[in-house]
Amino acid sequence: MKTILTVIGARPQFVKAAVLSRLIRKKYSKKFKEILVHTGQHYDKNMSDVFFEEMGIPKPDYNLNIGSGSHGKMTGRMLEAIENLLLEIKPDYLLVYGDTNSTLAGALAASKMHISVVHVEAGLRSFNMQMPEEQNRIVADHLSSHLLCPTETAIENLKKEGITEGVVNVGDIMLDASLFYRGKVKTSQSFLPDEIKKLNNFFLITLHRAENTDDKERLTSIVTALNTLEGYTGVLPLHPRTKKMLLKWGLSFKDHIKIIEPVGYLDMIRLESTCNFILTDSGGVQKEAYFFEKPCITMRDQTEWVETIEAGCNILVGADQSKILSAISIFSKNKFEYPPLYGSGDAGERILTLL
Repeated sequence: MKTILTVIGARPQFVKAAVLSRLIRKKYSKKFKEILVHTGQHYDKNMSDVFFEEMGIPKPDYNLNIGSGSHGKMTGRMLEAIENLLLEIKPDYLLVYGDTNSTLAGALAASKMHISVVHVEAGLRSFNMQMPEEQNRIVADHLSSHLLCPTETAIENLKKEGITEGVVNVGDIMLDASLFYRGKVKTSQSFLPDEIKKLNNFFLITLHRAENTDDKERLTSIVTALNTLEGYTGVLPLHPRTKKMLLKWGLSFKDHIKIIEPVGYLDMIRLESTCNFILTDSGGVQKEAYFFEKPCITMRDQTEWVETIEAGCNILVGADQSKILSAISIFSKNKFEYPPLYGSGDAGERILTLL
């Protein structure tokens, strides 16, 4: 039996980890033992604990409780703590997801100890080196032994950087999660406010990236654009960082933008599947919009999910007020095709078969 030490720390990673954790315990328990390490990078109960509870993710074997500080301080503390665990456990694989500080720390710690690094969601590039996530994913890829890509574009990105060994397109593990958990929504309890449950026509907003929230000009432009849309009803689960920066910059939304607390994954699926369109600066939500065939307006200057842009159902608008309004006008008048770009929903099976 081989041991996989899985490092997670942020909400999108909980979603992805749920797929493999469930498969390991239900189907591959004679092949693998998984040890789950939560760095604590997202430590607010609404932003973290609820995901484990409602998604049936096993309670982490270790919680490092490293949830605050600068990028360097946080990554350094994670690196030290993960290294100590690797010395104690001596796993066959260290598995990381995506592009967070937790991903970087896990990959660094394992590679220095000559432990095989498995990077799920390898090869993604925004080509914006000012993004911490871009730095994290590039370093993680160059340290990994198994680079498990969601798309052919990701494979091409790695090839351009000279990485060809251990590279496989397994499809997108978030599609696995989406297909599995959308079936759970019908029978699960919703914690959405009654006012939101009753909405029939609305658009969904997620807004949390530092490039938007920590820049007064960008955040003001986004808020102004959303406040202009008085003919629409918007629902915004408010991220703690965004809430803090709105207060700092003295910004507020008009009444047609319904502010709610952060939601769990199942309620997020409810919102994504029933809304008319989505405005987001999240990488994961862009894909989920695609899975649910919802037009997506991405409030970033670049995206890793270029396939959705090429398909015409995702429009990059940055923080530009006029581009946001123009994109909404385009999506209100047109319908788009959603070809199968991200595999067939069996990425988890393919990953464990490869290992």
